Amino acid sequence: MNLETKKKLAARTLNVGIKRIVIDKNRLDEVKEAITRQDIKDLVSSGAIKIKEVSGRKTVEKRQRRRRAGKIKKKPKNRKKNYVIITKKLRKYIKELKNQGKMDRDKYIEIRKKIRNKAFKSKRQLKENLS
Repeated sequence: MNLETKKKLAARTLNVGIKRIVIDKNRLDEVKEAITRQDIKDLVSSGAIKIKEVSGRKTVEKRQRRRRAGKIKKKPKNRKKNYVIITKKLRKYIKELKNQGKMDRDKYIEIRKKIRNKAFKSKRQLKENLS
């Protein structure tokens, strides 16, 4: 007698796997008549349906692996972050000067290249170089 659909219903109702559901062979008629989730819960409380314990390892322990040179992942340091901040600030400043007409295009491109090469550590240094 195939009770696969009843097992599926019980598994969904009780939030366990199908393989953990065990049906008592002496009470198959009662299990066959069960239609709703409440019927399944009643059968579990009366003992017609039982739930097996979880088999296998109780605690999952991750295997320790040797870390090699290629597996080391480093986060970008503050140096890059600082570079991005100062570069954006200086580029914005020289763009303003160009838009105001205080700097021609050739000078603008030259200064941009210097900014990229970290020629200026601060906005103040850039201003001193321009004047």
